[in-house]
Amino acid sequence: MSRFLFPKWSNLLLPTIIAAALTIPLYAVFFVAYGFSPKTLEVGYQPKQPVPFSHALHAGELGMDCRYCHTSVEKAAHASVPPTQTCMNCHTQIRPQSPKLEPVRESYETGLPVEWTRIHKLPDFAYFDHSAHVNRGIGCVSCHGRIDTMEVVYQKSPLSMGWCLECHRNPEINLRPTSEITNLGFDSATDLTAEDREALKKKYHISPSEDCSTCHR
Repeated sequence: MSRFLFPKWSNLLLPTIIAAALTIPLYAVFFVAYGFSPKTLEVGYQPKQPVPFSHALHAGELGMDCRYCHTSVEKAAHASVPPTQTCMNCHTQIRPQSPKLEPVRESYETGLPVEWTRIHKLPDFAYFDHSAHVNRGIGCVSCHGRIDTMEVVYQKSPLSMGWCLECHRNPEINLRPTSEITNLGFDSATDLTAEDREALKKKYHISPSEDCSTCHR
């Protein structure tokens, strides 16, 4: 009777077993860290809205300024969702009987707001002030992407802590004149020189904090 429990060729499996034992935990950590990150869970988020509002039409083709609807973006932390009255400023005359606008007309008649689904949402423990950014040369497109080309708006950027810190550490690439804040076609990287961006950094006194208390208050 052979004193060997396994055949000799099974010894060749030992390196494979050891490699698997070392690799699987690393893979699991990578899967949790990357698979559950904002880059995979939130980028591309594109919920269906109660009204098929086209930013490509309004902000793109018609050239409407972002601030016409998002009125508080220069004055408050939140950009604000436009009230129904803002929509009806135009749509009492333009396509007033469109079936797509039925929720808007109902909201206007009842006084109840349209239940828009929020797309860009930071966790409650993170503080972000729109006014502090747009008044210092950070345009809408830097965070939201080319909204003027989106038929249905989706989340373009991860809005994660690491993503925000990249900008705080190197803000120059995103700086633009405040006159171009809502110009979504303006590209700071190509429409400005490095000297222009450095001048804007000095003009707006840009020195972003990386302290935890800046965003976690």
